[in-house]
Amino acid sequence: MPSRFRLAIAQSNPTVGALNSNAEIARRCHRKAAEANADLVVLPELFISGYPPQDLVLKPAFTKDCMRHVKALSESCVDGPAIGIGGPLLKDAQLYNAYFVLAQGSVKVEILKHHLPNHAVFDEARHFTPGTISGPFKIGETKIGTPICEDAWHEDICESLEESGADILVVPNGSPYARNRVERRHSVMVSRVVETGLPLAYVNMTGGQDDLVFDGGSFVLNPGGVLALQMPQFEEGLAIVDFFETSGGWKAEQGVLAPLGDELGQDYRVMITALRDYLSKNGFGKVLLGLSGGVDSALVATLASDALGSDNVRCVLLPSEFTSAKSKNDATAVARNLGCRLDEIPINGPNSAVLEALEPLFGGLPENVAEENVQSRLRAVLLMALSNKFGEVLLTTGNKSEAAVGYATIYGDMAGGYNPIKDLYKTRVYAICNWRNSNHRQWMRGPEGEVIPRSVIEKPPTAELRANQKDSDNLPEYEILDGILELLIDGDKSVDEVADRGYDRETVKKVEQLIYCSEYKRFQSAPGARLTGRALWLDRRYPIVNRWRDEENGLQERRK
Repeated sequence: MPSRFRLAIAQSNPTVGALNSNAEIARRCHRKAAEANADLVVLPELFISGYPPQDLVLKPAFTKDCMRHVKALSESCVDGPAIGIGGPLLKDAQLYNAYFVLAQGSVKVEILKHHLPNHAVFDEARHFTPGTISGPFKIGETKIGTPICEDAWHEDICESLEESGADILVVPNGSPYARNRVERRHSVMVSRVVETGLPLAYVNMTGGQDDLVFDGGSFVLNPGGVLALQMPQFEEGLAIVDFFETSGGWKAEQGVLAPLGDELGQDYRVMITALRDYLSKNGFGKVLLGLSGGVDSALVATLASDALGSDNVRCVLLPSEFTSAKSKNDATAVARNLGCRLDEIPINGPNSAVLEALEPLFGGLPENVAEENVQSRLRAVLLMALSNKFGEVLLTTGNKSEAAVGYATIYGDMAGGYNPIKDLYKTRVYAICNWRNSNHRQWMRGPEGEVIPRSVIEKPPTAELRANQKDSDNLPEYEILDGILELLIDGDKSVDEVADRGYDRETVKKVEQLIYCSEYKRFQSAPGARLTGRALWLDRRYPIVNRWRDEENGLQERRK
């Protein structure tokens, strides 16, 4: 009979700082793996601390507590398979991103991460010391090589493990979602498999942490890059994989290949997961939001209903003298379709009172954005009062296009605890609304069917802070604006390069100016789900005070 090695992949959802809870998840996974007669159960990177722990790991008390929990976990899991689990390690006055192998009541192996990512949302060079390259460890007679996350994105670690006699590569990860990331992971891991000739198990965590969502999707590749197992995205689970030693080396037995969702569906699942976990991990279960009759708040209400159930969502209509009957009807239709509570608090009286109080200073001056923003800020005051009174988290409803160019009122519609659509450009909002109207999944807690009326999706967007106002009064049409924003922000293109794509140069310059001038607003905005590799937070860290602009003379220099 050929030699067999049974691996249990624990695709699980830790919480940063919840050390007891994270350790208990590991114990449950260990019990299930023992029932399946596994030789090794592996959990993701930095699992005991939760990921990313950020500057928590710079507190020695926190890191030592993590290490105590790892030791206690090893002592409570004496019988059954070995456990692989990630956590911080303070050793010889140096802090490492480590992976521990626990067996027979103790920590048998400490593997140190060598390549520390310092790009996008990752800042590990700030926190950890690069470790020396570790060799494989043995479980029975099988040698397991463990490149930790980023280590598998470089050729040297896997090649060193193969040269040191590894039979199987197991890669523990804390890899967050971004569009097209799954394809990129598969491609890079296939390269490692082809280079080494070894099978590879990619173990990713799942669940939300602040603005990040870890999408799971763990998988196993056989030599040659053939997919042997694909676990579902966004779901916790334990997969059992048998590897057999053959004349051509170790190979995994073919397992289930879970289907991966389409791009819009993945984005939607990320926003649901991010909101649900952000609330539950912070001890909340109910939300409220201002429902205006516009498409953005309609989508946020739908996301909240799908994440929490409609009974846990309060919608509030706060009409002013500029709110149209159509907007009121549309807001009512959205709440009715979703089955959410809808309260109405007119702001005409409070608005008149504020303007009366300002009259001694504003009198005789032409009305402008100051009067308009009073309305938005009054709505925030009322919504926050409800939040405080009833313990419901206020959701903000601004999209990425608005956040990019500052088309939002600070301390007004930007006020709140979380923004599910923070990383959705306006044109993407429309696409997601249409997708949700046509799709319903078992993980959605809201009702099926067309929950966002066509009238909401099709009407011209407006803030309704003055008579006959439309977004296009101040901004390019969103199809144009989003095209420019994607190039300037997501693509880091110059004004010259954007104009060369066919966009009007003066419009591009205006958009660039709006982006830079609005940085202070984004600095104070609520967190929200990261969907792209260029979200307006950790992916893009710009100074608030910034006088540089991509001027013509600079463009001419680049052309020479």
